[in-house]
Amino acid sequence: MAYILPLISTLCIVISAILVAIGWVVIRRGDTKRHIQVMAFASIFAVIFFVIYMSRTIFIGNTAFGGPDHVAPYYHLFLLFHIVLATLAAVLGLLTLYYGFKKQYNQHKRIGPLTSVIWFLTAVTGVTVYLLLYVIYPPGETTNMLRAIIGG
Repeated sequence: MAYILPLISTLCIVISAILVAIGWVVIRRGDTKRHIQVMAFASIFAVIFFVIYMSRTIFIGNTAFGGPDHVAPYYHLFLLFHIVLATLAAVLGLLTLYYGFKKQYNQHKRIGPLTSVIWFLTAVTGVTVYLLLYVIYPPGETTNMLRAIIGG
């Protein structure tokens, strides 16, 4: 069960990114109604990812890199890049949604494309992290976050 959750959350990132790309295409065609629908689903899949990720982190723990020691520094640098991108994408995504819901379309149009590109990069790096952690190399140790905080 512990290894199915990362797969599901990674699929949610991919689905969200695909929906963002579709949303970008339909708004370019002037279909605002379809854009709103598609982007709502993209947001839902992003939230599902976040809920699964946080739940797994809190209740199961995080999986350490299980690959060779000489690859680990590159993996950790790549992971840091992914985390920065994901954090930036989340903040910009919330801001983009806010502007859209408030009908502040000039601001929405200004940051929407940047947010989308950062989300695409986040999805690609997220899939890469998943592949490195669970497919290419055997998974490392998983530590329960609550146990790490409380001790024992």
